[in-house]
Amino acid sequence: MSHLRGPAPAGPPGPVRARGVPSAVRAWAEALGTAVAGIVTMLVTAALGLWAAGAADLPGGAFPSVVAATVLTAAGGSVTLAGDAGIIGQADATLDVVPLSVTLAGALVTAALFLLPLRHRAVAGTGELLGRIARTAVCWLILLLLLTPAARHDFKISVGNDLADQIGAELGSTPTVGFHADVPATLGVGLLWILALLVLTFVVSRRAPLSPRLLHFQDSVRPPAFAMVLTLLVYVVVGLVVAVVELFKEGHPADVLAVVFLGLPNLAWMALGIGAGGGWVGHVDKAIGLPVPHLLDQVLRGRGQQTVDVRSLAEHDGRAWLLVALAAVVLLTAAFLAAVRSPARLPAWRHAVEMAVALALTLFVVGLLTRIAAHYGLSLIGVGDLGGNLGGEVTVEPQLLRLVGVGLVWGLATGFLGSLLARGVRHRGEVPGPETGRPPA
Repeated sequence: MSHLRGPAPAGPPGPVRARGVPSAVRAWAEALGTAVAGIVTMLVTAALGLWAAGAADLPGGAFPSVVAATVLTAAGGSVTLAGDAGIIGQADATLDVVPLSVTLAGALVTAALFLLPLRHRAVAGTGELLGRIARTAVCWLILLLLLTPAARHDFKISVGNDLADQIGAELGSTPTVGFHADVPATLGVGLLWILALLVLTFVVSRRAPLSPRLLHFQDSVRPPAFAMVLTLLVYVVVGLVVAVVELFKEGHPADVLAVVFLGLPNLAWMALGIGAGGGWVGHVDKAIGLPVPHLLDQVLRGRGQQTVDVRSLAEHDGRAWLLVALAAVVLLTAAFLAAVRSPARLPAWRHAVEMAVALALTLFVVGLLTRIAAHYGLSLIGVGDLGGNLGGEVTVEPQLLRLVGVGLVWGLATGFLGSLLARGVRHRGEVPGPETGRPPA
């Protein structure tokens, strides 16, 4: 005899829990995969650049340590240099420079993979988005922490004279210089770095879903932010084209490759600031291993602090004025594209103000990221640098107020013109028809 059974009594949601565990594991796996891919990309980029710069020949098997230190620096970490020349001497070393090629490569890969699971969604809950950001940040910090032990090495430095080296060894004054990762600073600034990257990813990309509370910000924030990121990437591409040309013209291809894999955005984004009318101040007295283009080296090798702007560069090469034309074309194009992505009802003055703020902020950040402070010196018995190959200095500091000022001016001008040019083009979300004055496509 068959029996009819009613609905089963409610019980513990076993299947739901079973499905929930893989979901959580998958979320952490996505975060870990994103972080690992970003770090690996940075390691490969740094290794290629340092190999081209000759770091593979460093004594004592220092190459892996230098690669790890470079990645930590590029990811917002801090690497401390220290020198010692024993009881009768002092060795001093400082190095403050961000290898932006490594930074950019890791940032692009990390951002792309972070957005991959969200690409088909327009809206997401605040809790979900914060959870994804938090998991990725945790995985990122763990990987940085795992790199810190490798970012440590000490070098012995020869003064170039066998007798002096022997006396120094007997007196305990053999000079050494080394580096090690500053763990608290690396984790602290590294956390800010990854959070800033992920937030910027949401701000710039239209594929990134937003929580309902933030949807009304996308029309005013995303277009100018997109325009600024596009501008920076275009300048990197232009710099890459120039590097390829120089690769076939110059007799030192390794130097060109070192610049490409270590500092191409540093130079490209300086070109943006210089073309817009900004400037940097610096000085180079001796080469200490940093790849610096010949034209920039010529300007910086004058007596005292030298100003690097379009005028000083043009004194050595008149083609420097092309940087102004390049800035005008790229910034106007970016402003036009931002206007097209903005609502059609946005007035021209409002678009100009948004572009001015965005460009001023961008050039301010570019100035901070492109500063260079590098020095190594050796003194004995308190008597200055010994000279020769035992001391050198490179300093490049941005004129931040000047950069912000020209950013405001260029942003206002290109933003207003870009908005006027975009009036004849269909804007994002605009429905063609009689009310727009344009026929449907």
